[in-house]
Amino acid sequence: MITIKLLIAASLVTSLHAVNPFVQTRGMDLVRGGKKYTFMGANLWYGMNLGAFDRPRLKRELDRLQRLGIKNLRILAASEGPDNERWRIVPALQTAPGAYNQRLLEGLDYLLAEMAKRDMTAVLVLGNYWHWSGGFGQYQAWAGKGAIPYPEFDPQARGGSDYKLSSWWRWFRYNYYVTRFYKNPVAVGFYHNTVRMLVTRVNHVTRRAYKDDPTIMAWQLANEPAGFLSGDSYDKWIAESAALIKSLDRNHLVSTGAMGEVFQFSGNDQVKNHSHKDIDYTTVHIWVQNSGLYNPWKASETYTKSVEVLHKQLAQHREMAKKLGKPLVFEEFGFSRDMNRFAAGTPVTLRDDFYAQAFYHVLESQKTDSPIAGVNIWAWGGEGRPAHNEWKPGDNFIGDPPHEAQGWYSVYDTDATTLKLIREVAGRLK
Repeated sequence: MITIKLLIAASLVTSLHAVNPFVQTRGMDLVRGGKKYTFMGANLWYGMNLGAFDRPRLKRELDRLQRLGIKNLRILAASEGPDNERWRIVPALQTAPGAYNQRLLEGLDYLLAEMAKRDMTAVLVLGNYWHWSGGFGQYQAWAGKGAIPYPEFDPQARGGSDYKLSSWWRWFRYNYYVTRFYKNPVAVGFYHNTVRMLVTRVNHVTRRAYKDDPTIMAWQLANEPAGFLSGDSYDKWIAESAALIKSLDRNHLVSTGAMGEVFQFSGNDQVKNHSHKDIDYTTVHIWVQNSGLYNPWKASETYTKSVEVLHKQLAQHREMAKKLGKPLVFEEFGFSRDMNRFAAGTPVTLRDDFYAQAFYHVLESQKTDSPIAGVNIWAWGGEGRPAHNEWKPGDNFIGDPPHEAQGWYSVYDTDATTLKLIREVAGRLK
């Protein structure tokens, strides 16, 4: 009799675990509904804006992504004004501290409701290290730390990097300004208020609280936060921000959104930064052209080395995830069209090969005890097309943020060979 009761109890526990609709972690795996959850994903950072201002297009894009087998979307859920700054998403969600654009919030509600219909999951990004959505720099400006010292930008700069620097001082100054955010209680307070607002929100479409919505896979602290020269305060901010989210929502995962240790002076310590109990999985972003390693005008000289670095950095971050015993999501990588062209219909020969190399690494790693749980391409452009080389208000949103050359990394709905590759690999991810 005791044995029967124990078996029944064990069965009930197993059943309860199996029907849990939220994405959870189990060792180095993500699990959903009790089963291992490995996904092909995409960055659709502008999804909230489409949900607010172009719902027919949003539904078409989600349908296209679903047909490709894409199950996870990384979404920017917070942007900061004012709307008259250059290289910004407009309109911004937050126009002043605590003042939120309700239409954009309802756009996020709508996006999540439509994703749920397609059984997709979302990573909601709560901030940004970079200036294209306001981000930490805007919080610093609101906290009285002066104007944001934007780095000089030239979207047509040659030489393998998206940025043309008249002086390294510009980048040093920007990074120094932004990383002072972590030490500024007023600026961090503005950020935490936005976190509280989003995590405790109730979806106006579904009438379901965000914290109870399994469509959300994870809350992400920010897009590419980095320590630079403020490593200790950065690490403290990670711990405190993740703890805040978990105090409000015990159902969802939390991740940092960090690039990992891919740039020499990032100030990131992958193991330390992801060892906090409230950080559930690790992330890595690999950018061979942005780092200056790959030069599209000297592809024959730089491509092979770029592929080698891709595999090396993925392997390094796999090992660090194993050391932590946590999953790893390869959530950003991109590659330009041949000869750095931007227009749809221009060749994507090397992009397809680079994607294939990245996917091959992920698939091969699955044959062993790999922590890689998902991969997100950067970024989905879909039916959008660049109207100008530099984004202007009123232009279509595509995969490239306003501070970058439009069409640079976007995957269009007509990129047949790339789409075929994504579809095939999505079907093989287990």
